[in-house]
Amino acid sequence: MWSLIIWILCLLINLGLLAIVFYALLCLTDLEVDQLDPFVATANINRWILPEFVLQAVLSILLLLTGHWILFLLAVPLTCYHAMLFIRRQHLIDVTEVFRNLNTDKKHRMIKLGVYMIFFTICIFRIGAGILALFNSEELDIHSSFLEF
Repeated sequence: MWSLIIWILCLLINLGLLAIVFYALLCLTDLEVDQLDPFVATANINRWILPEFVLQAVLSILLLLTGHWILFLLAVPLTCYHAMLFIRRQHLIDVTEVFRNLNTDKKHRMIKLGVYMIFFTICIFRIGAGILALFNSEELDIHSSFLEF
């Protein structure tokens, strides 16, 4: 039961991360085709950078504390990358350099989107396995509980 709750929590965190990265990609694409002002685009993206870093760190810590070592080892490089960007103060998009770094920022966010999609797929499968395990447990066996007098 607790495993299922943990995987649902991981799925919710992952959905938040997917939404943040997809929104940033959407803003960068709108900026690239001149549908969005650079000041507005950078303000919209920069508003969600720290929540993304926090959610990624929470996901990594959750995987570490619950003993999912392989998934933790898959998540920790992105968390370390976020920490490195934050320590070097390169995590925010600068308005004056947004067009110079546009393709690089889009590539980084596409890679993040791919990583988060992999984690999303893993979470969905683990939730499905948790539900099947919950229904196959001895506690929910209808035949034995109704037939015993």
